[in-house]
Amino acid sequence: MTTMPTAMVIDDSRAMRLILRRIVTQLGFEVQEAGNGKEALDLLETLDPVPQVALIDWNMPEMNGLEFVSAVRSQERFRQMTLMMVTTESEHGQIVRALAAGAHEYVIKPFTPEAIAEKLALLGLVPSGTMS
Repeated sequence: MTTMPTAMVIDDSRAMRLILRRIVTQLGFEVQEAGNGKEALDLLETLDPVPQVALIDWNMPEMNGLEFVSAVRSQERFRQMTLMMVTTESEHGQIVRALAAGAHEYVIKPFTPEAIAEKLALLGLVPSGTMS
């Protein structure tokens, strides 16, 4: 029996988590949610296997997306997880910082479901053209 790939959606906005959950569920992922980076890290500790991908907002209370990326990258157990920032931070310097910290991809809000699908396809996580 094959298990569904899993994704984690990390955003302090419930509405945004709902939107992202809907998109990645349609792409065949089982979804876990967290309201900030700390909550996500705590949840990660309990998950086995580790989700293939995390879609991470930048601006969150308690632990922001960049801190979460750095924390995940510092732990061997989570090194295989693909990290994708999904944020309103559109400044080039911010994008560079996120990628330097270990994020694989960067999507700027607002986005389309196709944009998310395209990035996941680019990362080899879903077949390309999945949402067309």
